[in-house]
Amino acid sequence: MLSSRRSFLQIGSLALGGLSLPQLLRAEQSAGRTSHKSVIMIFLSGGPPHQDMVDLKMDAPDDVRGEFKTIRTGVTGLDICEHLPRLAGAMAKFAVIRSLVGSEGHHSAFQCMNVRTQQNQPGGGWPSFGSTVAKVQGPVVETVPPFVGLSPKMKTPKWSIVGQPGFLGQAYAPFRPNAEGMASMTLNGMTVDRLDDRKALMKRFDGLRREADALGVLEGAEEYQRQALQILTSSQLADALDLSKEDVRVRDRFGRGSPEPAGYGDAGPLLNDYFLAARRLVEAGCRVVTLAYGRWDWHGKPHGTTFENARHHLPMFDLGLTALIEDLEERGLSDDVSVVVWGEFGRTPKINKEGGRDHWPAVACALLAGGGMKTGQVIGSTDRLGGTAKDRPVHFQEVFATLYHNLGIDLSQTTVKDLQGRPHYLVDAGYEPIKELA
Repeated sequence: MLSSRRSFLQIGSLALGGLSLPQLLRAEQSAGRTSHKSVIMIFLSGGPPHQDMVDLKMDAPDDVRGEFKTIRTGVTGLDICEHLPRLAGAMAKFAVIRSLVGSEGHHSAFQCMNVRTQQNQPGGGWPSFGSTVAKVQGPVVETVPPFVGLSPKMKTPKWSIVGQPGFLGQAYAPFRPNAEGMASMTLNGMTVDRLDDRKALMKRFDGLRREADALGVLEGAEEYQRQALQILTSSQLADALDLSKEDVRVRDRFGRGSPEPAGYGDAGPLLNDYFLAARRLVEAGCRVVTLAYGRWDWHGKPHGTTFENARHHLPMFDLGLTALIEDLEERGLSDDVSVVVWGEFGRTPKINKEGGRDHWPAVACALLAGGGMKTGQVIGSTDRLGGTAKDRPVHFQEVFATLYHNLGIDLSQTTVKDLQGRPHYLVDAGYEPIKELA
C-alpha cells in the first residue's frame, strides 16, 4: 500500500539506463517565479460513459437511456447519476463539460496527456502537458520533481502512459514512483538502505554518467547528479508519498481503495489513496501530477454490463474525487490547484446487445475544479441521444489552454523547440482558454 515509504517508491525503471532522475532535473529554473500553481489530471482509462454519469437522457428510448435515475445538484439545470451523490452535493465546486470534442478515437491516454493527437508528430513525438510544464517552469524546489506520474505499470501500455517527454527529452520525463509496482526504492541496484553510503552511490552515478556521455545524452552531469542525490537523500518527496503521515480520518475520508488493477486487470486501480497522494505531492511542490483511475471500457458481457461496472466504479470515484476537492479547499489550495477528470472518448448512445456501450469519439465529458475557475456550471450540451455536441463544443485543446493559463503560462508568447530547433506553441492556433471559466 502507499502508506509504506519503501513499498511506494520505485525509481530504477524511470527511463533510459536508470539515469532518468538526474535527467529529470535538467528542467531549467525559470526566473522570477512568485507563485506555485499546480494541476492534478485524473485519467479514466477506457472512456467513461457520459450518458450514465453527467449527461443522462431520461427522455430517450430504452436502448439509449440506460438503467440509472438522475439526482438533482445544486446547479440549476444540472442533474447527474444517482450513484454520484457526493458529487451532486458538491457540484458548486465543479464545472461540467458535456460537449467535449476532438477525440482522435484511439484507445490511449495520449490525447489526454499530450495535448495533441498522435497524427503527424514531429521527430521525437509531442511532449506531454506535464513535460512541457516541467520544461517551461522548472521545479518549485530542487528536492521535488515538477512532474509526477502516479499510475502503475499496466498490461495495456496505451493506458499506462502518464505523460511522455517527446522531443523535449528524458530530462522532462515524469517521475514515476511506482512504475513497476510497489517495490523498494532502487536506483539500478542501489537500495534505500544504502543511500547513506555516498561513496558507493556516487560511484554508481559515475558509471551512469560515463554511459550517458558515450551516448551524448547528458550535459553538466555533475550538477544533475548533485540534484538527484538531493532528491534521493531528502525526506521531502518521500514524506509526501508516505501516507502513513496523514491523519487516519483523512485517509478514511478518501476511501483508500485497492492497488489491484480495476476491471479485468489491464487499467488503473480504484486506488483512492492516489487522490490523497496527489494532494500531498502538489502541496510539497509538484506542478503536475497525473494518475489513471479505474477501467471504464465497458462493452458488456462477459466482463459485465456498463451498469454493473458503473455500480462498482462510481461510488468509489464519487468518494475519492469529492474528498480531494474538499481537502484542497480546507487547506487553502483551491485557487492554486486545477483538477481535470476525463477519458479518451465517450460511449455510444445505443446500448449494445451485451449490455454495454462502445467507443464514441464524437463527444465526451470532462469535470474541472479549482484553479480559480468559475465553477457551479455546465458547459455545452448534446443532442437528445447524447451522440453529438448540440451547442458550445469544447475541444480538448481548449481544456489544455485553460490549464496552461491557470498555471500562469502565457500561451501567446511561450514556445518549446523540437529536435530541429523549430519552436512550437503549446496549443494549436485558434484554441484559447475556456471563456466560461474565467
